[in-house]
Amino acid sequence: MEKPSRRDAGTAAAAPGAEAPIPLKLDDAPLSDIAQALASGQVNATALTKAYLARIEAYDRNGPALNAVRALNPDALAIAGKLDGTKPSAKRPLAGIPILVKDNIATGDEQPTTAGSLALEGARARDDATIVKLLRDAGAVILGKANLTEFSNMLAIDMPAGYSSLGGQVKNPYAPALVDDHDIPVVSPGGSSAGSAVAVAAALCAASIGTETSGSLLFPASQNGLVTVKPTVGLISRAGIVPIAHSLDTAGPMTRNVHDAALLLNVLAAKDLRDAATELQRRPADYTADLTRDAMKGARIGVPSDPADPLNDPFYGKLPPKGAEVMAEAIKVLEDLGAVIVRASMPTAGWMSGPGTIMAVLNRNPLSGNKGNPVTQRIVFLYELKRDLNLYLKDWATNTAIKTITDIVAFNEANAGKALRFGQDLFLAADLTRGDLREREYKSALAMDLLSARTRGMDAYMNQHKLDAVLFPGSGGAAIAARAGYPSVMVPGGFISGATDGKDTPDYPLGVNFAGRAWSEHKLLRLAYAYEQASNMRKPPPGLSAL
Repeated sequence: MEKPSRRDAGTAAAAPGAEAPIPLKLDDAPLSDIAQALASGQVNATALTKAYLARIEAYDRNGPALNAVRALNPDALAIAGKLDGTKPSAKRPLAGIPILVKDNIATGDEQPTTAGSLALEGARARDDATIVKLLRDAGAVILGKANLTEFSNMLAIDMPAGYSSLGGQVKNPYAPALVDDHDIPVVSPGGSSAGSAVAVAAALCAASIGTETSGSLLFPASQNGLVTVKPTVGLISRAGIVPIAHSLDTAGPMTRNVHDAALLLNVLAAKDLRDAATELQRRPADYTADLTRDAMKGARIGVPSDPADPLNDPFYGKLPPKGAEVMAEAIKVLEDLGAVIVRASMPTAGWMSGPGTIMAVLNRNPLSGNKGNPVTQRIVFLYELKRDLNLYLKDWATNTAIKTITDIVAFNEANAGKALRFGQDLFLAADLTRGDLREREYKSALAMDLLSARTRGMDAYMNQHKLDAVLFPGSGGAAIAARAGYPSVMVPGGFISGATDGKDTPDYPLGVNFAGRAWSEHKLLRLAYAYEQASNMRKPPPGLSAL
């Protein structure tokens, strides 16, 4: 790939012949501003791509060495060159815009799709994942693959967020130098989509795509001061994504503001014959429509924290003082916008789960403080993992001898020095299942998860109090919405800090999470937009300015 020159670094140059160009500073430019600059001819796709490559070189490979980008697309500049004469439009809204995708999302090109695993190093995909095809059709430049927690954090108990044996450790850009005695970040970069989030926060791309099973979009968005949409399961196709569990898995956008997330959702939300869950999809014509400052007026927002019932307060009751301050201020903003705040505890069945939904797994992680003890894990995750991963390896993976999860376990054991820094206890447990989802315990656990989180949890809570959305601090409500298959929208809420392992941390973000019923993404985006415009809480990471 052509190396960007110093002139291209950090500020995207104007296209030849453009009149009185205004330099586009990429250190905090939202996707919509970038699209406008492309449409007006102030910049072209090649200059923009070179500028992002320069930022990756300066801040991801060098400087704070954020390690958010696992690999660059060798065709990125060639793709950008072909788009230099194409401006963003209604038909191709992302024309010329560089986007990173998480390295568990298949691309049918020269880029490997590895899920961060040494076992899949060099593995390629037979085709683009459906969402990659949609991005390309919309004109996006696929800049490369973002680093992640290996196998989306389903390899080992207590594996650090953002670590993979192939890609190494992602760092939080708000505290990149602060690590513990094992070189693990003190301030987490978030869930398994850590690389996707850090790349957007550090302006290494215009936007990114991550994935979530339970918290892997919401947690990194909260930790990095971003907006994300964790959609209803079935809104976005999972075809071509290395899975954990099909009943919960979804992809979603990561952006610097709500409007950009809505714009990307317009592109990504499409029915797909390769993913049966999308047949139930319901969506508006345009997620960016009716994003207004007055959308919060009259909305009933549930706050699952009842002062009269302090024992049933898993979401707000355990917040540290600074987190409680952020949420108190966020609630005040909502009240000032005209929202009706309903303080009421969530039904315990919703957040505690039903009987028979968890199982014990022996913690073999050599660096875990809980090594040697059994740790509870979700049955649905472990049972669906083997079946779903085996299907991906069969139907999508090429250029690899790895064909099953059993092969991965064997490879890791044979290469333990490099592949098993944190063990593989979850893969060992998953590999003991049948792999066909015929077990009674699996069927019962799936039914009880839906009964507790959806019927007796979110549905019961929202019905009883006639709510438009439920407000959670950070990713605290990720699990209940995920198990219900329901959507969430994260938006920056403020900053917190604290002490971990005796080390004081600088300020880092905490997000505000609006969750709701199936297919309510547009309503949640409108509420999140109103809050975002009134609060304006996002601040980019320090020390990553234009080059």
